[in-house]
Amino acid sequence: MTPRQRWQAVLKRQKPDRVPTDYWATSEVTDRLKRELHCADEWALWDKLQIDRLVVAAPRYVGPDLGGNDIWGVPHRTIEYADGAGLYSEVAANPMTQVTTIEQVHAYPWPRIEWYDFADLSAQADQVLQRGYPIRAGHYEPFLTYCQLRGLEQAFMDLAAAPEIVDAILDHLFDFHYQLNSRMFETIGSGRIDITYVAEDLGTQESLLMSEAMVDRFLKPKMKKMIDLARQFGITVFYHSDGAVRPLIEGLIAIGIELLNPIQWRCKGMEREGLKRDFGDRLVFHGGVDNQQTLPFGTPDDVRQEVIDNLRILGADGGYILAPCHNIQPITPTENILALYETAACEARL
Repeated sequence: MTPRQRWQAVLKRQKPDRVPTDYWATSEVTDRLKRELHCADEWALWDKLQIDRLVVAAPRYVGPDLGGNDIWGVPHRTIEYADGAGLYSEVAANPMTQVTTIEQVHAYPWPRIEWYDFADLSAQADQVLQRGYPIRAGHYEPFLTYCQLRGLEQAFMDLAAAPEIVDAILDHLFDFHYQLNSRMFETIGSGRIDITYVAEDLGTQESLLMSEAMVDRFLKPKMKKMIDLARQFGITVFYHSDGAVRPLIEGLIAIGIELLNPIQWRCKGMEREGLKRDFGDRLVFHGGVDNQQTLPFGTPDDVRQEVIDNLRILGADGGYILAPCHNIQPITPTENILALYETAACEARL
């Protein structure tokens, strides 16, 4: 099977020739693997490690010079690891901290859909499909952007103290993403996109970041509209939330999520056996290889055992795509990364 055929088989609850794998890593890790494994490009790396990589297709930005900000007007700065291992872009300031009225929200310089060129999207998809890989297009993670606009503490206070501000800002974020995703789906065409990304990090290691009632009030109605849009084009909805989100899963299934990532099984309530028992007939699981302890600090044998355990638990009777829980970090030894994918290639045949 091709990588895309493996993904499609799992998403349709059919039997692939082996459990598909995916890859999440920082750019420093990818560059290191290409160098150490003598791969000319990322396509060669996926092929060498037998990774069924989900490839992103996206429109090209052609809008005004943002002067170092993102499209939302949020400035960023580059942060270097203390040991010089890599770089991260982090938020440097929150441009909507002084907003107190709905009128100010509407007056904010929101991005426009005309800032994006969709002309080469179909060609991007053609290249991915010709190589036999699955395609992801579209994304939606509004409260993350809300926190960047308002500041983390203010954002969570707003949920209780300024719900009208939350509604107004989330409306703008939704309208933009709905237009953006609609254009992408229409341009690439039905049957050519496998996955769209709906996300919101709602869990800590121990509990939820906000109450279930607030998730229902502020997030789920618009999430459902994004999910319904994807369904019109036959696209599977990939839902991402880090942390201990067990209390939300049933409600997320009810609005249409079909694939759950990243399965941080060390978090409270996210034990693999329980998730598979209670939701395995309705969800495909994606991830499951621990990126907080096992990959960076374990031995290759630890990684191999975890892959085997995930295949046995999450992969029982299908419905599983093996991947790291999040981006593999530069502190992760190459031998651990190789143990992940080599074990998957040997053990994941059904």
